Amino acid sequence: MDLKEKKILLTGGAGFLGGAVFKKLVERGVAESDIFIPRIETHDLRDRKVCDELTKSVDVVIHIAGTVGGIGFNKEHPAEAFYDNAAMAVNLIDSSYRAGVKKFVGIGTVCEYPKFSPVPFKEDDLWNGYPEETNAPYGLAKKMMLVQSQAYREQYGFNAVHLLMINLYGPGDSFDEKNSHVIAALIKKFCDAVRENKPHVEVWGTGSASRDFLYVGDAAEAIVLATEKYDKPEPANVGSGREIFIKDLAETIKRLTGFTGELRWDSSKPDGQPRRSLDVSRAEKEFGFKAKTDFEVGLKNTIDWYNENWKKISGHN
Repeated sequence: MDLKEKKILLTGGAGFLGGAVFKKLVERGVAESDIFIPRIETHDLRDRKVCDELTKSVDVVIHIAGTVGGIGFNKEHPAEAFYDNAAMAVNLIDSSYRAGVKKFVGIGTVCEYPKFSPVPFKEDDLWNGYPEETNAPYGLAKKMMLVQSQAYREQYGFNAVHLLMINLYGPGDSFDEKNSHVIAALIKKFCDAVRENKPHVEVWGTGSASRDFLYVGDAAEAIVLATEKYDKPEPANVGSGREIFIKDLAETIKRLTGFTGELRWDSSKPDGQPRRSLDVSRAEKEFGFKAKTDFEVGLKNTIDWYNENWKKISGHN
């Protein structure tokens, strides 16, 4: 699909990942005026009438919007994590089909996978168990988007695809203390500790869990490539294909930020899913995606961005 001159609805386009996708679409030659980004203040995607209105005269829907956060957020807001994400997808897919949208790209999550899956996770293992408990409501809501996409393809021939996105990081990430994901949370802790000359930094868990992290610019490239080239019912993993233990991640960020104090682990806090790394061979084979950003380069970019913006983020004048 050539995206030039296509009308694109980009939900979540004002957010971290959505903003990067917007830039990639413009780089591909899509006119900014042809990309509509609904804002939550004026367009509640949980409202069916809003979705009906938004999908009129649209060629492509890229659905990134979601109610999402880290382990802390998921533990405190499981109902919102389920209802908001499920309702948005149910409405948008049905509205898109009925409006004659040519393609729907749903952005799912690694949280859809069972808690204990062989590593690296393969798409065929998606239904072999229940997700990790702290993020199961969020993961299952996103998983229902996959089921709906496949059902609408089977019954109506609707071109809906589903991408299983790994943990993201990069400039512009959320550094909110309660809702941030692990890389942003660690960068904030270490950078603030350096600035405040703290003797130690405390980190959640034991450090024994592992993760696969993808730079936000690479993730945006994957989404645009899938929008252009992928048209199959099977979900596709989007990740770096590289696994790192949280202990090693924390030590790397400690080094890159220049923190020289003590690193303490709070084992009373949850580690989350024990291991996460994706088999990314399907994405490379089907739509030519392969992560390009060196991990330490990506971390340095993110650290620099936070240090340049910390006053605004923390409310300092």
